[in-house]
Amino acid sequence: MRRSYPTLLFLVFSLGIFTGFTQEPILSKQEAMTLALENNFGIKVARNQVKIAENNQSILNSGFLPSLTANAGATYNRDDITVEFPGQLDENGQPRPDFELNKAEAQRYNTGVTLDYTLFDGLGRLYNYKSLQEQYELTELQARETIENTMLQLFSVYFEVARLTENVNVFKQALEISRDRITRAEYSFEYGQNTKLDILNAQVDVTNDSINLLNAKQQLANAKRDLNVVLNQNLNETFAVDTVVNFIPRLALDEFIASAKENNVALLQTEKNLKINEYDIKVSRSGYLPTVGLSGSYGWNLNQNPPSAFFPGTNNTTFNLNLGARLTWNLFDGGSTAVRVKNAKIAFENQDLLKKQIELEVDRDILNALQIYENRLAIYAIQEQNVITNENNFARSREQFQLGRITSIEFRQAQINLLNAQTNKNLSKYDAKLAELQLLQLTGQLLNIEL
Repeated sequence: MRRSYPTLLFLVFSLGIFTGFTQEPILSKQEAMTLALENNFGIKVARNQVKIAENNQSILNSGFLPSLTANAGATYNRDDITVEFPGQLDENGQPRPDFELNKAEAQRYNTGVTLDYTLFDGLGRLYNYKSLQEQYELTELQARETIENTMLQLFSVYFEVARLTENVNVFKQALEISRDRITRAEYSFEYGQNTKLDILNAQVDVTNDSINLLNAKQQLANAKRDLNVVLNQNLNETFAVDTVVNFIPRLALDEFIASAKENNVALLQTEKNLKINEYDIKVSRSGYLPTVGLSGSYGWNLNQNPPSAFFPGTNNTTFNLNLGARLTWNLFDGGSTAVRVKNAKIAFENQDLLKKQIELEVDRDILNALQIYENRLAIYAIQEQNVITNENNFARSREQFQLGRITSIEFRQAQINLLNAQTNKNLSKYDAKLAELQLLQLTGQLLNIEL
């Protein structure tokens, strides 16, 4: 007797949904981290911000260097002059003739350089320079925070791909079992050992398992595209991921937690902000002190004048050298300096209060993250044992089903229980690992460990 399958199954086979025809390259966790660090847009922007801060904290932006300016100029005059001498007689007693000077050209050239240097400004630029260096280090910490958040985003998607990959394998196994049921049901029907109903039930289960597999594969494809976005690579890039998860020993975690205050990026940022506010107070106080400056200039001038009725033409060249010093002391500026100092002190006090608040919040977050991690790790251990239990139950049920001692419905229930146990174990495994990564971020060790 010829056995028949639902049309859906032939369509699924034609799409190659059950078996993989190509071997996808493995994208390891370390390779994913490297790609994200090199290509992720958010990380690139953060690194550019660090470059800007590095430029700002250089000596070229400190005000310690002098200013040197150069200037040059030239003028040209051309005149036609007529000088009359009304009533004047020459040596012969004749009226003195008019004096005419045509195309009288005068030229003037000058050039010079000026050097200006602030010798002392109340130490304002010194503290501003130190503040810029602290801001550079603060920007580095902000970039590190961006990288840590990106790594968490990366692994949340990476582990979702891993979870769905394992789920696809689970659903494939379930589908193979259901397909085997159809074969057995048809053989049994041929020999009169069961009814057509068993075949129909098996076909319904194959259909459901096929739909579950299709949905899981679609979710897996979407998750891979999400990962490609984080890695900033072609959305159609295909790969497989590493589904092996290793957990950090508890002793190492305790050491990380003990040193969290020295490594937590949020706390380090508050310390830098506190230092910057401290320098702001000193910069404001510099307004009480005088400013001393030095200046110097060197110039060259050339004047070429045409002859006139009374003077012969001249050609004068001069060289000028000027040196000077200045002292400026704003004895009273209407109180604006005093207001700036007071406001800077208040800002420092607010930053100190914010630091204490963040310290308390970080302590809370670490305790919560540790408890969540321990809870999820315990759940994962329970789910592992639950899979073992359901595998034993399914093996016994399969044996009983083949002997005809239980119905297909009871066998299907044992199969569903095993499938749920396997998918729940997959979920709990990656939930526990993500909880561990969140704990590592809070302790400042996320970028220092080997995953």
